[in-house]
This record gives sequence, structure tokens and C-alpha cells, in this order.
Amino acid sequence: MRCYSPLILGALVLGLAGAAVSCQASELAEKGREIFNQNQHAVVTVQVVLKLSSGGRSRENRQEITGTVVDPSGLTVLALSAADPNEMYQRMVGDQGSQDKLETEVTDLKILLADGTEVPAEIVLRDKDLDLAFIRPKSKPASPMAAVDLSKSTPAQLLDEVITLNRLNSAAGRAYAASVERISAVIQKPRTFYIPDSSMTMTTLGSPAFALDGKVVGLFVMRAVSSKSGGNLAIRDNMTSIILPAEDVLKGAKQAPEAKGDSEKKEEPKAASEKKAEPKAATEKK
Repeated sequence: MRCYSPLILGALVLGLAGAAVSCQASELAEKGREIFNQNQHAVVTVQVVLKLSSGGRSRENRQEITGTVVDPSGLTVLALSAADPNEMYQRMVGDQGSQDKLETEVTDLKILLADGTEVPAEIVLRDKDLDLAFIRPKSKPASPMAAVDLSKSTPAQLLDEVITLNRLNSAAGRAYAASVERISAVIQKPRTFYIPDSSMTMTTLGSPAFALDGKVVGLFVMRAVSSKSGGNLAIRDNMTSIILPAEDVLKGAKQAPEAKGDSEKKEEPKAASEKKAEPKAATEKK
């Protein structure tokens, strides 16, 4: 019988453990690349022009945010707080805000495709409670757009790893990117959502998250509650990024109306989560 010293046995154990970790990392990367290849073109850059008005003065702010196409017709979902942050800000500060209330208006939207095509779009539905904004192209796309199938979704569990997809900024050539996030908490009340860990990644609001089996878990949005005390620290303590389950996003997508185009301007519809207290007749389309 051959005997090994404790030092040699320890080295063997560490070597086997290292090999197992390397194997798991390789498997994660392989699954992540498969998800990336299947879904990357459903993630788009959305260019937003926001008009800011306060105290009789106004200015324009142009930014690029991430959107996820959820229907081949071009229906795309964004984090409302990324497209128009004023609603969430007002919710947090409440009566503590400035007397010169800041007013915002989205004056222009364009979906930027991978080939450089700019597709004019408009917001067709807002859900302030869930921090969702649904946008549609003003004209029907020449061909169906790549989209994430929200009906093929799965829940996440504590400490699960998920793959997120994103498009980088113009300085990085708006390249497609992927990150690995880990679920650090599962919140069940008042509704189910997931808290990602605080590691620094390329994930932004509007990015979709996928389980390792390829099914979509949800969308990155912002959650905020009213602040009872003033100051920037209090505001930061009352907001966090979350992953909203795909089934909640799908409910909103099913209610998103068609685009009105430039020929007709009407008030944007409210989401179902804002209509619960309204009488039925008030929610019918005129």
C-alpha cells in the first residue's frame, strides 16, 4: 500500500477543487455565449430627447438607453426611470421638492438597430408602479425584428446566476455585451421581484436577464419608495435596481396599443396597475 504525505494529499485535493471550479466557469461561459448569440439582436439602443422645464426656463437632454424588443412588430420595453426620470424623482421627494417643479417631456425617440438604422418611435404605454415604458415604431418595420419571447420565462432562486445582455455606449461602438449577475435576494411582497448583487457589471436599466437554460427571468428596472426625510442620502436609501419578473412585463406588453404616428396625438394610455381604482367605463377606449 502506497502512502502519501499530508502535503501531497493537500496538493491533490486543491488541484481537484481547482479543476472543478474551472470546469464550472467554462460551462457558465459556454451557456452565456449561447444565450448571447440567440438574443443579442433583441437588445437595442434607444435614443431619447428629453425636454426639461423649470422656473420658466427649458433645455434639452439627449441620452441613449437600453431597450428590449419583446415582439417582432418592434414593441420595445424600457425602464421608465431611464427614459423619463422625473416621475420617480417626484415620488421619492414628495412635498420636499423644489417650489419650481421640474417638468419633463419626451420629444423624440429613436430605436438604433445594429446596422445603424434609426427607427422613429413613440411611447404607447407607461406603468409608473412597475417602472416600465413600452414604445413602438411609428411605422411598421420593413421586416420582423428579433425579439425576446416573454412567454418562455422562469423564476429565479436565491444565489442563482443569470446572464444579462446590453448594448454599450457610442464610445464603445454600441457593441453588444453580456454580464453574469447573481440573485442576492428574492422579494415576495408587495409583489415578487429579484435583487441583483452589488458587483460592478455592464448591466444597465432595460437589460433582460436570462436563466442558464435560456429562458428569460425578467427586466432590470428601478424601484423607489417615498422618502420621509430630506437629503440625497435619504433618496439613495429609498431606491434600488431590481429584476422585474418577465410575467409582469408580459402583462404590460399585451396591453400596449398600436403607435399613433405623427398624424394623431393623444394622451398616452395608463397601465393596468394604475387603473385598478377607476370605474370600468373610464378604462374603455373611446
